[in-house]
Amino acid sequence: MTFDTTFTNGVIAVKEKQLLGEKILRFPELEGAEIVRMLSESGFGGGESDPEKIASYEEGILDAFIRTYAPTAADKAYFLAPNDFHNLKALYKAEKLGQSYETMLAPEGLHTLDELKGMLEDGKDLPEIPEEGTGAEIGAAFDRAEFAYLFRVFRARPVLKKLLMMRVDMTDLLTAFRASSREEAEKLFIGGGKLGKRDFDRIFSENAEVREHALDKSPLHDFYAECLAAAETKLPFTGAERMKETFEARYFFQKRFDLKGKEPFLYYVLRRKAEIANVRMILICRNAGVGEGEIRRRLVGVM
Repeated sequence: MTFDTTFTNGVIAVKEKQLLGEKILRFPELEGAEIVRMLSESGFGGGESDPEKIASYEEGILDAFIRTYAPTAADKAYFLAPNDFHNLKALYKAEKLGQSYETMLAPEGLHTLDELKGMLEDGKDLPEIPEEGTGAEIGAAFDRAEFAYLFRVFRARPVLKKLLMMRVDMTDLLTAFRASSREEAEKLFIGGGKLGKRDFDRIFSENAEVREHALDKSPLHDFYAECLAAAETKLPFTGAERMKETFEARYFFQKRFDLKGKEPFLYYVLRRKAEIANVRMILICRNAGVGEGEIRRRLVGVM
């Protein structure tokens, strides 16, 4: 089907009016029941009250939108293919460990569960997996396969390739800071982004000043600084994780008044994903008694 930019962007313009927007900013100060009531009044969550069921319902609607309105196969893959690789990894680990996979699955991506099971059985589409590898090394093998696949798909979509390279580099930086040594980190690196050996030489340098200024001239400077600060204070990488999960939406937010062609589709989907993630997080936190200030610090994405 030929992508009709005018029609699809018209559909998106209507759907944007249904976004929760600034309503989400009120949720951290409300009780869970009141949040659920407001969501229901906004047509959000399918009448469910459980945070996971609310999120699953909305994710199903968003995935259906992606399948229907994605302007290219690459755009569809950007949002749905990661679920396939997550599920393939879950099926593989469950088989090797003799465990149930049901609780580990993500929503269906481009392939059905039966199709993924078939891939496991014939083995031809599996990544090169270390026989004696740790769980982390097996996970990294599937991650490399996922990004290699996406890079191939994104050849004709430069903006998707640019965003993917940024995600790869952010993932590898977090791996570097979490690893106990450079040797361990290199076993888990995905690669394929803009970071190279010289960058990691500086990141792993024993000279504190070299480490501090390792990525001063890189677009990743702020992200790296966040990682470095967390590592030096021995705090969780929560801030860095939040930056990684929101950088795509922020990229389009900065140019929101000049979106062209297929870009409104990407921006809308990213906003919806952030909205669903925020609602789920807020409800879980409120039900657990987490304070308003902490919840606001955990909000992600663009309102």
